[in-house]
Amino acid sequence: MKKSAVIFLHAGYWIMYLLLMILFVLVMSQTNGKPLGLMALLRTVFLPPIFFVAILPGLIGFYVSYFVLFFKFLKTKRIIALVASLLMISVLVGYLLLMILLYFSMASLDASLSQFAAMAGFLSFVTLINAILGLVMKGFIEFYKDIKIKEELNKKNFEIELALVKSQINPHFLFNTINNIDALIQLDADKASQYLNQLSDIMRFMLYETKTEKIPLDKELAYIEKYIALQRIRTSNPYYIKYSIEGNSQFWQVEPMLFIPIIENAFKHAEHLKGEEVIGIHFKVDERQLVFICENAYDAKRITDQNSGGLGKDLIKRRLALLFNDQHEFAVSLIEGRYRVQLTLNSNS
Repeated sequence: MKKSAVIFLHAGYWIMYLLLMILFVLVMSQTNGKPLGLMALLRTVFLPPIFFVAILPGLIGFYVSYFVLFFKFLKTKRIIALVASLLMISVLVGYLLLMILLYFSMASLDASLSQFAAMAGFLSFVTLINAILGLVMKGFIEFYKDIKIKEELNKKNFEIELALVKSQINPHFLFNTINNIDALIQLDADKASQYLNQLSDIMRFMLYETKTEKIPLDKELAYIEKYIALQRIRTSNPYYIKYSIEGNSQFWQVEPMLFIPIIENAFKHAEHLKGEEVIGIHFKVDERQLVFICENAYDAKRITDQNSGGLGKDLIKRRLALLFNDQHEFAVSLIEGRYRVQLTLNSNS
């Protein structure tokens, strides 16, 4: 809680307390048939004996509890010691203030013992009530502070966990891509150089764009297109990969490298297959929803390995859960000899 808010709480409490005292004195003066003017009323409240009877014990009780008893006993859950301390301090303050009041008012000690005890009891009661309220206010402030700290910790934990997930995805992609270019160097050095330039663009994207929380979907799609271009070097079949975008992508901002891990898995598990449209990647985008479908042909003998997903699938699901909570749907299915992953994102607006 901000310091200004804490000061406001304290000021509000004591203003209300003083208004209550003024109202009490005003009612008593009306009852006695001697109504007081404003200045006389204020002098009555802020000068002895009212100050010692009502205000000073309240101040002492409130701030002793606020600064000492809360941390020494309530924070450590020593309830019995707290209750004993409240009673002891209240009685001690009550009798001490009574002595001061009698001394400054030069009143005689001719009052009966019962009257003396009643006055001390009243001062102790005022001290005790304010001490309890001091504990309540301090407890509220500390509770609010704990909530804010937990929110900050949760946010930091989220950021750290998300960074760990991304750090495990990026090196895997780079490793596979460099291997592909390395295999091409011996076959066509010029093309290898061209693809190295594309890899340079991709690495630049990974180094700079992935540091931001979100980027325009157009940038992510451009990155995917370069990734697909690098994957095409592994086959001479121009129809091996089918890639399409439906709709207008300008409405969306997405987390960097959100779709690449899914696409990467598709290429990984279809690398031994030949034919047309072995890999299919499709985006359907509108203002309310983004649907991403990635599918690949599969070998029935190996589908168990892909279906289990290993570390890659677990990381993908964990990252999606961290980022979108209940604002997404992630489905994996086997349809007519194809392994299909569909990710649906719903707009918050």
